[in-house]
Amino acid sequence: MRILIIHTAFIGDIVLSTPLIKKLRDTYPKAEITYLTTPVGASILRNNPHLNHIIEYDKRGEHKGIKGFWAIAKKLKMEAYNLVITPHRYLRSTFLTFLTGAPIRRGYDSAAASFLYNERVHYDKSKHEVEKLLSFVPKDEGKRYEIEIFPTELEVEKVDKLLEKRREKVVVVAPGSKWFTKKWPLEYFNRVIKELEKREDTTIVVVGGKEEMFFNMPLANTTIDLRGKTTLLELAEVIRRADIVLTNDSSPIHIASAFPNVRILALFGPTVEKFGFFPWSKNSEVFQVEGLECRPCSIHGGDSCPKKHFKCMLDIKPEMVLERIESILESENI
Repeated sequence: MRILIIHTAFIGDIVLSTPLIKKLRDTYPKAEITYLTTPVGASILRNNPHLNHIIEYDKRGEHKGIKGFWAIAKKLKMEAYNLVITPHRYLRSTFLTFLTGAPIRRGYDSAAASFLYNERVHYDKSKHEVEKLLSFVPKDEGKRYEIEIFPTELEVEKVDKLLEKRREKVVVVAPGSKWFTKKWPLEYFNRVIKELEKREDTTIVVVGGKEEMFFNMPLANTTIDLRGKTTLLELAEVIRRADIVLTNDSSPIHIASAFPNVRILALFGPTVEKFGFFPWSKNSEVFQVEGLECRPCSIHGGDSCPKKHFKCMLDIKPEMVLERIESILESENI
């Protein structure tokens, strides 16, 4: 059996699909499973032992425009897949699925042009995103599937060097997000970091991409600044070694969920649990402002607060976050 997964969404969405990959492998142990995603998505799936192939769909580069789309569609058609599963609900992904000609084309009932699927899965908004994705494989054994990421020895060796001067305890701080309203104020992050830098037993590691490199963060020389310096698999390995990860509602939440010993402290402002993107890890806590009438304001956040007051983030005070971090660091479990 030849199975194709088509998912070209954000990096967090790809990470959240790894339990689906494992369930497919458990259900079809001899199947040839291929995953089509963006180059960034491919980079976090690399080394996944449950996948046979990864196809990079560079829709902003090599496969840009109509010509590129038809090139990738032709390639998929030639592969003669038996089953295509498409969690991405956008029209391009639906159309690409249809063009594979696969006898079973499975997508969400709420997807754009969902009539092009011959098997439709209900998009249950009440479920966590991982649970939604697992519903693409009807077999249900009551088993909990975990998020999985597989750094190699190369990533391990690189991170060994990056964290060479780490202390006994490690707190990873991820201040970034694609959306402005999902970002806890940088001033708040800086205040928490400044206090934690006073601890002689703890190393702060700040992570992020190239955009976060421009954040004004006056860090002590004992803090390890890895913004813009790691691949996604290297970031995963850094997070694996953390005791605590403090992060906005962004991909580090989902990456950290792959490592059950890492305590996740997640900061949620405009988004809420019912959207399905809270931490999948059981070793997690969420900071959020309860009872705010304007919350949630959107599923992804936005470029500015519609109410102009940004209370959903400003009212999560750094003192309460710091107090919780200190409490965890002082516990015997770390």
